[in-house]
Amino acid sequence: MKKLLVTLAAVLISASTFGQGTILFNNRSGNVDAPIRRVDGTGAGAGVTAGLFLVGGTASAPTYTALTPTTTFRTTTPAAAFYINQVTVSVASVAPGAQATVVMRAWEGASYDAAAASSTLAFGTSNPVTITLGGGSPPLPDALLTGLQGFTIQAVPEPSTIALGLFGAAALLYRRRK
Repeated sequence: MKKLLVTLAAVLISASTFGQGTILFNNRSGNVDAPIRRVDGTGAGAGVTAGLFLVGGTASAPTYTALTPTTTFRTTTPAAAFYINQVTVSVASVAPGAQATVVMRAWEGASYDAAAASSTLAFGTSNPVTITLGGGSPPLPDALLTGLQGFTIQAVPEPSTIALGLFGAAALLYRRRK
């Protein structure tokens, strides 16, 4: 009986390694051309990290689960800075051949959450893309991010910074009237 249980456990563990879907994480491949820009129109380039996030939850309260690995942007030429270095991303919770909805996020600094909380670090998120995952055994080709659209990364000032700026402008206008 013990041998049967050990054999069954070994089969389940080895089968679970084939139970993760894969995505070819690239914003320029096949029919995908989704450049990532900074506010000034240049490419995201050096110092910016990109990652895929699995979308879950509900439409009114979505959740985002980070997928690994993340990647960086190309830096060989100014024109290349709009595009990421290609990697294959595993989606452990979704089987090959199944559909998953993902978003691409790009950020400066340690993490997307840290950039979003900062008033000086740029960050941005793509549109949601629903794709059929690759991987498995026999292997399906890695999924492409068909439908991905380019986006702009930017720093969003904190409301207190905006309020302080408006207060200063109002003070100048008030002083000018006197």
